[in-house]
Amino acid sequence: MEVTLAKSAGFCFGVKRAVEMVYQEVEKGKQVYTLGPIIHNEQVVEDLEEKGVKVLSSIDQLSEGEDCTVVVRSHGVSKAEYEALQKKGVQIVNATCPFVGKIHHIADEKSEQGNEVVIIGNANHPEVEGIKGWCRHGATVIGTEEEAEKYEAKPGAKVCVVAQTTFNYKKFKDIVDIFSKKSYDINVMNTICNATEERQTEAATIAAQSDAMIVIGGKHSSNTQKLYEICKNECPNTHFIQTLDDLDLKQFQSFRSVGITAGASTPNTIIKEVQSYVRNE
Repeated sequence: MEVTLAKSAGFCFGVKRAVEMVYQEVEKGKQVYTLGPIIHNEQVVEDLEEKGVKVLSSIDQLSEGEDCTVVVRSHGVSKAEYEALQKKGVQIVNATCPFVGKIHHIADEKSEQGNEVVIIGNANHPEVEGIKGWCRHGATVIGTEEEAEKYEAKPGAKVCVVAQTTFNYKKFKDIVDIFSKKSYDINVMNTICNATEERQTEAATIAAQSDAMIVIGGKHSSNTQKLYEICKNECPNTHFIQTLDDLDLKQFQSFRSVGITAGASTPNTIIKEVQSYVRNE
């Protein structure tokens, strides 16, 4: 069996940076919290919990002036949440992905200038919720072509369009095409990170050339779910797994070629384990 592993599989720059920052804080000996799971990968979160890192679901769980370190996760938070964290008087380590932080700056600046901000992404994703929280007058989140068709800006308004960094690039272009046909004063900013575009393009290419495809990642990982959709579109025999334990090789016995890719929050150890198992078994 021929096994092809995507070169872009696994941790992206922002995720790798965030995880390393948490482990560095653990070494300092102080109580470490993360505001939400640091990344969407259960194995990494569990390993950090074993080292004493606790996940906060709310800033209200912190005591005023508590002697601890709070790490803001790679997805970022709203401006209001960050200011609330500062008021608690705790040490803050901001692990927001720099590419996400760039969108926060754009949202803040453009909304201050009176632009209507449109975020192309998944409304319930923490990254999108954070971006929305930097828009001074709120924002509209659009995730489908149907929602784009229904969108109407206020008469004479300027519109600024940004995207969730991990959004499906093809869907982004399709939605932008709809906006371009509307007679708005519109500024479209493609804020999908280059690593996401590269990962999605490579995954589609490998899937199209393979009899079966394995996509590895956390079940709550938005970018992994999008990889699965892209691969499934090119290769019907696409399987979504979190770890080697989820893999049933009996499903692959009749295939001559298998492709493997992984989401941005998937540790290299898990990827290598799956790759080795498929090749050797």
